[in-house]
Amino acid sequence: MKILITYSSKTGNTEKIAQAIHKSIPTADLLPISEIVDLNYDLIFIGGWIDRANFDQTALTLAQQIFDKDVAYFFTLGAYPHSEHAKECIHNIETLLNNNNNNIIGGYFCQGAIDPKLISWFSTLPSDHRMAPNDERKQRWEDAKSHPDHLDLSRATQFGLDIISKYR
Repeated sequence: MKILITYSSKTGNTEKIAQAIHKSIPTADLLPISEIVDLNYDLIFIGGWIDRANFDQTALTLAQQIFDKDVAYFFTLGAYPHSEHAKECIHNIETLLNNNNNNIIGGYFCQGAIDPKLISWFSTLPSDHRMAPNDERKQRWEDAKSHPDHLDLSRATQFGLDIISKYR
């Protein structure tokens, strides 16, 4: 069985998750999306960071090219994992993969530290802007700094094991 674990990572968060999954499936090819040559795999794990409630552009572009495959997805996001935003991300990613007639085996996601450049940009927004810093948002940014943590990575490794056990 030929397995690919591929990812897009801006700050290293999603790469850490990909590596944790790879620990449970060491025979899989582990490649950044930029290094993929073809999609001739039996099972594809695709990962990315979240931008506007969906995969980032790199992961999104690849996901749009995956058809009729067994897939598992993973992502990191700055929002809390049980937030409405996370649920929207799951819906958008699963819709995209399902629309291409893929068989989704499972998904994993966790909070990840937010790019400091993005936080800096948010801080320049006027106070009446919907994305301007407020106390709740600043707390979430602070909480996100420690993720993915040891527990997140352990869960990602377990996710890989669970997918393989379902797949066989």
